[in-house]
Amino acid sequence: MRRSVRDAIVGFTLIGGIIGFSSMALWLRGVRLGSSHWTLTARFSDAAGLAERSPVTYRGILVGSVRSIAVTPEAVVAELEINNADLRLPLPVTATVGSSSLLGGSAKVALISAGRPLEKDAPLPRAAGCRADLQLCDGSSVEGREAASLSTVTETLQELLAQAQQERVIPHAAESLEQIDATAQEFEALTVQLQDELAKAVPVIRNLELATAHLNNIVASLDNPQTLSELQQTAANAAQLTATIDAVGGDVAQLTGDPEFMEGVRNLTIGLGELFGEIYPAQAAQ
Repeated sequence: MRRSVRDAIVGFTLIGGIIGFSSMALWLRGVRLGSSHWTLTARFSDAAGLAERSPVTYRGILVGSVRSIAVTPEAVVAELEINNADLRLPLPVTATVGSSSLLGGSAKVALISAGRPLEKDAPLPRAAGCRADLQLCDGSSVEGREAASLSTVTETLQELLAQAQQERVIPHAAESLEQIDATAQEFEALTVQLQDELAKAVPVIRNLELATAHLNNIVASLDNPQTLSELQQTAANAAQLTATIDAVGGDVAQLTGDPEFMEGVRNLTIGLGELFGEIYPAQAAQ
């Protein structure tokens, strides 16, 4: 009896060891029996140190890991295993690979969703009714991108410096600064000259303002009906005076043109002279 119990214990131990070893082997190979894990594929132009078992996050939360990586002439294809069966990600979704920090570290994949939130009753990724045109489903593919790191930033700066050196950006920039400085000096001189001209134009502007005020007064006076009536009366009087002067001038011209009238005027003048000499002989002699 004791021997049979001992044999049974040994047998169960061996069976348990075999099952545990098989489970561990299947787990290391990425096989999950009866699990709710689902997978998706991401293609990267540069894996940036990505490796199997690298973490996969969504909004900073660990949601899976990298199951396998395949290198092709076109890209690096990574199979991502998501261990959250309830994770519903609306499209479009991108997978960004990069280091844990800007200074480096282990690589990770971050899932970024830019779509509108799904409805609460949306199907799960492993469900038969999962719509691959609206959300990520089991077996879907996402676009992969490389996140910024210290190496990529340094490489970009080196490319910019090389391009600047090749195109002589710095000498051109120095020349541009000199031109800007000269233009600023000319503008300053022009500003001083304009100030002087404005100072000279101040009296003229004041005279124009006074003339404008007088003109406004004249216009206001002309707009007065009484003033217009007086001007009309003055014009009528001037016309009558001109007509009278013309008539008198005509009569004088007619008289001076008569020879008899002029002879009479001459005789009258001589007679008055003789009469004046007889009345005042002493004064006439002087």
